[in-house]
Amino acid sequence: MSTVTINHEEAKRHAVKKLLNVGLKEDHANKVAEILVHADLRNVNSHGLLRIEHYVNRLMAGGINANANISFHQTGPVTGIVDGDDGFGHVIGDIAMNHAIQMAKANGVGMVTALNSSHCGALSYFVQKAAELNLIGIAMTHTDKIVVPFGGKNSFLGTNPIAYGVPAKRHKPFILDMATSTVALGKILQYKAEGKSIPQGWGVDKDGNQVTDPSEVVSLIPFGGPKGYGLSLMVDIFSGLLAGAAFGPHIGKMYENLDKKRKLGHYFCVINPEYFTNSEGFLRNMDLMIDELHASEPAPGFSQVYIPGELEQLNEEANRKNGITIAASVLEYLTN
Repeated sequence: MSTVTINHEEAKRHAVKKLLNVGLKEDHANKVAEILVHADLRNVNSHGLLRIEHYVNRLMAGGINANANISFHQTGPVTGIVDGDDGFGHVIGDIAMNHAIQMAKANGVGMVTALNSSHCGALSYFVQKAAELNLIGIAMTHTDKIVVPFGGKNSFLGTNPIAYGVPAKRHKPFILDMATSTVALGKILQYKAEGKSIPQGWGVDKDGNQVTDPSEVVSLIPFGGPKGYGLSLMVDIFSGLLAGAAFGPHIGKMYENLDKKRKLGHYFCVINPEYFTNSEGFLRNMDLMIDELHASEPAPGFSQVYIPGELEQLNEEANRKNGITIAASVLEYLTN
């Protein structure tokens, strides 16, 4: 695959222009582009600008509402609901997280569900926003079915990611953003394109048998067997059932029926450490924890011990200086 390196701000301008050209509101276009570039800065290209062509196609087909009237209803001192009016999930998620942050600042905790949404991009963006304000952020979203339940033959769950962001004082925030499947489907497609076998435990065929030939993969496998399966169900309960949205096999497919609204749900929670402990002490202890992890002796084959999200943060620092690397076809699409 041919790639190009481009300044991230320039890439964002191209993305905004592309979205404006198909009728998206300017503030919404800026937010979508910002979150896509956030992923590319971290080298999480699966959730970066390569997604924009699909978003444009779905918007033009009617599966995303370009003029969404997103609303927030506060249901209690620390709870609320965002109705996304079938707009872009990136914008809907950002609004929901902002409300959760405000409630956590005022009352210690903020929990917001979102419904009538669409794909919201990298969850790390939302939890990082909370962590940078010295708050703890949690985000979950369900996706359409591609993962078998533990012991099952046919797919039922999505990759159902969950993310946490925890602040520190000297160090950058702890950011954990993970799918509940062993790997993303994109990883299997990559191995297929490269003519390589996949490890056992990544995917199953139509009969539910684990396979090493990526061309035979029909469904993915939850990480950690019953543990990942259970966590995936919890993600679907929090972001689906609790939000009044669909679950599992009832969720609209991302790459099918582009004219249909997906009606996705999300869950956001923000916790203010000040309401539970001395906040300065909490931040100092996070630094101490990270320092001690960094000082741990690495296992054979590893250079050092990192905390979750640290490699992505190092990528972002380098890419802000040197530019993001994206597929040449993505840049061509953005500039034509």
